Amino acid sequence: MTIRVVLADDQPLVRAGLRVLIADTDGIEVTGEAATGAQAVQLARNTRPDVVVMDIRMPGMDGIEATRLITAGGQPPRVVILTTFDTDDHVYGALRAGASGFLVKDMALDDILAAIRVAAAGDALIAPGVTRRLIARFASMPSPADQPPASGAAARPQRQLEGVTVREREVLTLVGRGMSNREIADSLSISVATAKAHVARLLTKLGARDRVQLVIAGYEAGLVAPFTQESGTRPDNAT
Repeated sequence: MTIRVVLADDQPLVRAGLRVLIADTDGIEVTGEAATGAQAVQLARNTRPDVVVMDIRMPGMDGIEATRLITAGGQPPRVVILTTFDTDDHVYGALRAGASGFLVKDMALDDILAAIRVAAAGDALIAPGVTRRLIARFASMPSPADQPPASGAAARPQRQLEGVTVREREVLTLVGRGMSNREIADSLSISVATAKAHVARLLTKLGARDRVQLVIAGYEAGLVAPFTQESGTRPDNAT
């Protein structure tokens, strides 16, 4: 089955490069191009693609708001954010808006195609460098349990993990650090199949669409290990 893709980026050369790449690839086709977030939303509604490759910074409606609108409702297309990495500071916001992953504009072309296929299959992919930045971003924010209350307001409660077992909490912590199923299996001395089964159960129990949302859940539950420049500590998978 052919994967239908909409390209949304305000830079014509970026769209042209991706279009040429996809045109030479079996099983993927471009069904539309957008230069603004508003155009991307309209194209997604009109053409019903499987994946929207979305830039964050566009004139008018940005990629975060466009992602929020596109992913609302039943059976929406998957949105993969295209980021410049060094300048985009909205990774967390885009994930909260419903993005299924991140691509870096200087990634290898084969990796970009692989990410589109992964997203279309219902999973998520985040470039390793973006994963580390995302975790560092989480750590720089007050944890839900530690946020001081606004004047006269109660502190925001930490996310509760109802029905999640001790082992599943361990797995969620490692997912939150950006680990793959193989890395989780090695860390916990379990099989890859068992690690995959734990992740699948977490997706169901937490009502998460993909691993990206599990990363968010791990942060909101206070499970993601901190990273600070002062301490020099890093997540287990950082380099």
